[in-house]
Amino acid sequence: MQDTGKALERMREGAPLVQNITNFVAMNVMANVMLAVGASPAMVHAEEEVAEFAAIASALSINIGTVSGPWATSMELAAQAARAAGRPWVLDPVAVGATAFRRDLGARLLTHRPTVIRGNASEILALSGAEAAGKGADAADPVAAAEAAARALARAQSCVVAVTGPVDFVTDGQREARVRNGHAMMPRITALGCSLTGVIAAFVVDQPPFEATVAALACFGLAGEIAAETARGPGSFQVAFLDALYDLDPQVLTARAQVELAVPA
Repeated sequence: MQDTGKALERMREGAPLVQNITNFVAMNVMANVMLAVGASPAMVHAEEEVAEFAAIASALSINIGTVSGPWATSMELAAQAARAAGRPWVLDPVAVGATAFRRDLGARLLTHRPTVIRGNASEILALSGAEAAGKGADAADPVAAAEAAARALARAQSCVVAVTGPVDFVTDGQREARVRNGHAMMPRITALGCSLTGVIAAFVVDQPPFEATVAALACFGLAGEIAAETARGPGSFQVAFLDALYDLDPQVLTARAQVELAVPA
């Protein structure tokens, strides 16, 4: 496992341009989070330009949170273009099991072979075709319940799958890691999970996807821990979180990253 702080340092040196097709709720929060951590976000979703922009950007993230018909078309066009251009892309299958429209879109997006899939346990279960108990965008399944589905999905897609929760689980089908960084206040902030998808996309640019995903999760979680030291509630936490991401020292990340590697079951 490579040095988590070194992965942060390399990402910041490149300041990758990440195209994000994300939901309306997440756009502003996500852009600020990505700028704070050291990436360059672009919220480009128009059908007329998504494919062209995907070939320009360093990476792509797709979040289906507030998807509509035209946005679904844009997502597929962008994913196809990113894949053709050799750019990494990250899929966030928000509430993918909630409706037939979302299930069908999730299946179509998988045909474009994402580099990383990041979701909560219920989303990963639903995307893999298993029974899930999600309620909208919220997970109703524990991370452990989705580990087998994550392994199977990673192997089938030849990608990295990250199941995020109190303890994050990451697998590429051959290797596994659990990341224990984070704080209970983080789910209280709208769109932090969506923002994490863009941060992962920034980290995987020119870095090994498994190691980069683990480092992104540790970085994000540690920023939450640091923010909680001074925050009085969700409002002050959000401000402190942005500051913590901006100020995070790579050496501190290496020292405080709580990463456990394991052999797949």
